[in-house]
Amino acid sequence: MVGVNKLFSLAIRALKADIVKVFSFTALSTLVKMLTGLVSVKVVASIIGPSGVALVGQLNNFSSMLLSLSSGGINNGITKYVAEYKEDKSKVTQYLSTALRITTICSLFVGVLLILFHNILSKTIMLSSDYGYVFIIFGFTILLYALNAMMISIINGFKEFKRYVAISITGSIIGLVFTVSLVYFWNLKGALISAVTFQSIMFFVTLFMVRKFPWMSINYFKEKFNSDVVKKYARYSLMAFVSAATVPVSQMLLRGYVISEISATEAGWWEAMNRISAAYLMIITSSFSVYYLPRLSEITDRLELRREIFKAYKVIIPMLLVGFTIVYFLRFFIIRLLFTPEFLPMENLFIWQLAGDFFKMCSWLLAFLMVAKSMTKAFISTEIIFAFSFVGLGFLFMHFNGVVGINQGYLINYILYMIVMFIMFRKLIYGK
Repeated sequence: MVGVNKLFSLAIRALKADIVKVFSFTALSTLVKMLTGLVSVKVVASIIGPSGVALVGQLNNFSSMLLSLSSGGINNGITKYVAEYKEDKSKVTQYLSTALRITTICSLFVGVLLILFHNILSKTIMLSSDYGYVFIIFGFTILLYALNAMMISIINGFKEFKRYVAISITGSIIGLVFTVSLVYFWNLKGALISAVTFQSIMFFVTLFMVRKFPWMSINYFKEKFNSDVVKKYARYSLMAFVSAATVPVSQMLLRGYVISEISATEAGWWEAMNRISAAYLMIITSSFSVYYLPRLSEITDRLELRREIFKAYKVIIPMLLVGFTIVYFLRFFIIRLLFTPEFLPMENLFIWQLAGDFFKMCSWLLAFLMVAKSMTKAFISTEIIFAFSFVGLGFLFMHFNGVVGINQGYLINYILYMIVMFIMFRKLIYGK
């Protein structure tokens, strides 16, 4: 009886935690985003098939790298410093003014490169010269994406949860209509154009929804370039650039090998598994960006930081175990719901992907400290090491088990990553 009461008491305290409140607050947003994303995946997969899904996956990986470069890699830095100095208008003005100039310069530079080298990029990334137009369109619209990402980062820093949720829901609905319309009329061409233009369209939606906020005044963006601020942002640029390069490049290398050496269809199965993974992890990662990063950034007391991390583990681990168990037992239903019968063989990937995602989320609860506390060297080192590790393990296990080997390598990689995170932060976790 005492044990039951203790568990009940722990459950009540967990439900009162701020992180749970944010989960609850963003639940509707996440649900809408998941549903619209799943409908979009279903339509796209039905029309362009596994090989088309694999091609879109290649473009998505590449675009994620370019989108990070276009913002100067400073978006996490914007969130951190706005959260840290939100009560000091002069400080916030310095950081936002410099952020706008960095974002504009970087996005224009990247846009010009995309337009000039569109043919080379088409052959290198898409393995064909037929898709140069995609990179030209991307080059002309990437500035809008970068500005939209900057505004979202500012919203996170000020903890404007309600507006963040409203923008997210609106974006999900617009994204569904936009993607499905382009794919319906132009098939694969529409899917590729949608992949590189949707976030740019969201700029106008975000701008309209934050137009009345105090920080949208020109006064917050008219300060000159601040060299001290640039140096602080540079840490986040390095972290973002490394992260933007390592994860997508490792996936592109593995997917390219599957396409050329095994089959484009099996590459499509793996990409479909990644899409499902991204959909259910959205529940966790959305609250990471909305609550966890700003919260870790503003905490200066060591004991309070430790309590915040433990509180997150108490909430996240039970959610992961219950959620992943449900996903595994519903895997055949999920495949039939989201894709076509051609994708049914991918059910073998689920157990390895789910296990890998569990260790990934557990390790990220500690890894976010490297971003929140500007631990640049540690972040870059671990990102590069474990990107190489993932590629190496993926190729090794593919040699024995085919495409399933990538997911097996993914699991082992994140087990190792979690061990390293616990070693790095052992003093914080176990110290008095």
